[in-house]
Amino acid sequence: MSSEEAPGNGWPGRSATGLDAVDRAIIAELLRDGRMSVRTLAERVHISRANAYARLTRLVDDGVITGFTVELAPHKAGLGTSAYVSVTIEQNSWRAVLAQLREIPFVEHFAMVGGDYDILVLVRTPDNETLRHVVLERVQDVPGVLSTRTWLVFDEARGSGAQWGAPD
Repeated sequence: MSSEEAPGNGWPGRSATGLDAVDRAIIAELLRDGRMSVRTLAERVHISRANAYARLTRLVDDGVITGFTVELAPHKAGLGTSAYVSVTIEQNSWRAVLAQLREIPFVEHFAMVGGDYDILVLVRTPDNETLRHVVLERVQDVPGVLSTRTWLVFDEARGSGAQWGAPD
């Protein structure tokens, strides 16, 4: 098994290792407010600012924290139509299909999945006409795509997710 295949390397279905209670507290605080200063972060998790910088740098360097983003309300930002699109692909075409999906405007997220479909895609567009264009003229035109199925999203909400501040 190469180092790229070793458990805990960040591949789906494998858990990260080496996170202690302070690391988990840092993650919990940043998930609540990713804009806070390192000084505030250090105060909230009861460590020195130097320790907070060092831990934050390590979490980023190790790929545990992959970026700092804005949480957006899509409908208020002009993306009023959302849909999940399941995609069935030709065997062994997944690398090329994923590369093409990355380039399609309005594709927000996609995941390779097990089950009846191969890829699940989240598409957010300004309107139904644009959604139709993305699915019928962009996704279905990708070489290797055999079929799609679209589910319009009527409403959505966030779940509680992992409890990062809590011990294992």
